[in-house]
Amino acid sequence: MEPNDTVSPASRPRGRTALIIAAAALLGISGGTAVGYGVQAQRPPTPLPALAQPGLGYPAKPLPADQAPPPLPASEDRQVRTDGDLRKLLVERPKGARSPVFAVEGRDTWVPLQIYARGFTAEDDMFEALAESDLRRIAADLWDEGEHRNVVIRLIQFRSGAQLGATDHLYGQLSYMPDPEVGAGNKGYPLKGSGNGRYYVYPVERKPGYLPHYEARALAVRGDIMIDINIADAKPISKKDIRVLAERQLERL
Repeated sequence: MEPNDTVSPASRPRGRTALIIAAAALLGISGGTAVGYGVQAQRPPTPLPALAQPGLGYPAKPLPADQAPPPLPASEDRQVRTDGDLRKLLVERPKGARSPVFAVEGRDTWVPLQIYARGFTAEDDMFEALAESDLRRIAADLWDEGEHRNVVIRLIQFRSGAQLGATDHLYGQLSYMPDPEVGAGNKGYPLKGSGNGRYYVYPVERKPGYLPHYEARALAVRGDIMIDINIADAKPISKKDIRVLAERQLERL
């Protein structure tokens, strides 16, 4: 080094000093913790406060047969209801409703998975997704009423072990409904009586030479069943029309 060269304070190596300080701090913390545990171990145990509810909410031993509560009747046991003929849980048709002349789905119909998936743009993806989600069965009803109104109700049930099957399918449908290209183009409205269901009214579609097309849809989940309701008409569909129909179907389940 030349005589005029100097070492600036910033160039001083500090690694060793910093390491020593850090090690000392760590030892101090460890030592304090060890002493604290030692002092606590010498103290007598502090009794816990009494429970707000001294008795258990259930008996310690099974109740005798004559004291056990009776099982729920089928009318109150949702599992029993949905394990039966799912078609019987479809909402009743209104007076004056009639079966369409040409339709794959009809009254009290079991719908094959491939037929249901065919109604979606990504048919193959929908088929695969539902098959992997332990889909159990699909019950549907379809009817015409008035001059041009068409109604389709589908109950998509998943196996009881697949707890999220119906919910996952619901959220998959809800996710694209605000998209104007493939959905209703709006966020819809919460469906009363359902924690996550929504109903939608689409904007009218007009094409030269055709009647105007109005559409509404409702989606909800009840247990292991997803409800999918569609209404189509050449006349406006009110929010009340789709909402009331969806609420009636929820009550049936």
